[in-house]
Amino acid sequence: MTLDEYILKLEAAQAALPELISDAAKNATIRAVEAAQEKTPPTADSLSGTNTRSGELKQHWATDSKIIPGHQDGQYVTELNNNKEYASFVNDGHRMDKHFVPGLYVNPASGLLEYAPGRKDEVGIMVGTKTQYVEGLHMTDAAQQAYEETLQVELERTGRELERILR
Repeated sequence: MTLDEYILKLEAAQAALPELISDAAKNATIRAVEAAQEKTPPTADSLSGTNTRSGELKQHWATDSKIIPGHQDGQYVTELNNNKEYASFVNDGHRMDKHFVPGLYVNPASGLLEYAPGRKDEVGIMVGTKTQYVEGLHMTDAAQQAYEETLQVELERTGRELERILR
């Protein structure tokens, strides 16, 4: 191979590199979102707790995160986000103080906990008596670990692709 041929291959590798790195960052962020969703209620083995059945917190990982890499100060930037107001409390844990919740009651017919803020008979329940602290689920830690592991695999693949271009 002549020097001119090698220079052409280097230029081709240089042209391919931004897209390869962008793809690696995108794929790692997608995996991070998936990992966060896997740890977020409702999970297959846990449907207990207030507000866990709607799945809104889980859905917001995908809708609020920025998966497509942007360019910022010479770096590729993606974001893992969840804009639900209570996401940090579920992630990090929180204290539970004993307090009265008006409108919250156990339906005698179904035995389920229900909320009816407009009821005229002033029903309500004292909550927070069993547990003083709710342990966090550490969803972002799982996401970060998944991101790092996936990025390592993706960058190794990128290195092999660059080697193929330079052959």
